[in-house]
Amino acid sequence: MNEAMGEMGPGLSNEEMAELTALADGTLPADRRAAVEARVAASPQLQEHLERQRHSLAATSALADDPVPDSLRAGVDEHRPARSTGGRRNWLLAPGLAAGVAAVVAVLIVAFSAGPAGPTVADAARFAGLPPSGPAPPPAAGSRTELAIGVEGVSFPNFLHSHGWRATGVRHGQIDDRDATAVFYAKGARRVVYVIVAGSGLPQPSDATRSTHGGVEYRSLQIEGRAAVTWRRAGHTCVLIGHATPAELLSLAAWQGNGVLPY
Repeated sequence: MNEAMGEMGPGLSNEEMAELTALADGTLPADRRAAVEARVAASPQLQEHLERQRHSLAATSALADDPVPDSLRAGVDEHRPARSTGGRRNWLLAPGLAAGVAAVVAVLIVAFSAGPAGPTVADAARFAGLPPSGPAPPPAAGSRTELAIGVEGVSFPNFLHSHGWRATGVRHGQIDDRDATAVFYAKGARRVVYVIVAGSGLPQPSDATRSTHGGVEYRSLQIEGRAAVTWRRAGHTCVLIGHATPAELLSLAAWQGNGVLPY
């Protein structure tokens, strides 16, 4: 035994500490196992140290049972200690350090497995950029202001008589596991798309111009070079985007079917 006290073990050299670690995780070569086990059996201090090491390795192993992204695995491999030509470890993962690593791995696993926070208004705008998959919905029975289509009780407007925008198509789909419907409108050569996303409202974009009409807040912004406005109806996120000025989009968004153009 070395006279000097190692930083991470009870008077052990780096090589001896590496062997103790290898014994703990089962990678110690067979020709060294009997000697190391005998030394541990003769030392209560080494027994305690070995037990702590095994507990630390077990905690890290339990975390590793969850799938880890390749990018994270590559980062861990990059910092893995190099082995000597004799196959022995060059350093020991001390119990305190192992616990710290386990805590960091736990945080990273949660971060990677949690996935994205959910769809955004930008995702809804990208959905609006997809082509129609069905014909234009007809007007709702007995109504000149609504179409015969909606999302969870929120109907799409009929802009034809009030604004001159004619419904030309529809698309049903999903945005990050949320059902969504888009209705396409045309006025001459221009096109706009009205999207309603099922479920609770999406996070509101902060980098937008805010305005209020009829107690409803509208947020106007540019999304991938196109003017857009987003707001909520009955708790659902609506997005209107396309070839129109911000003022036109606000007029369409805020229209309540009473012939009043608020902007």
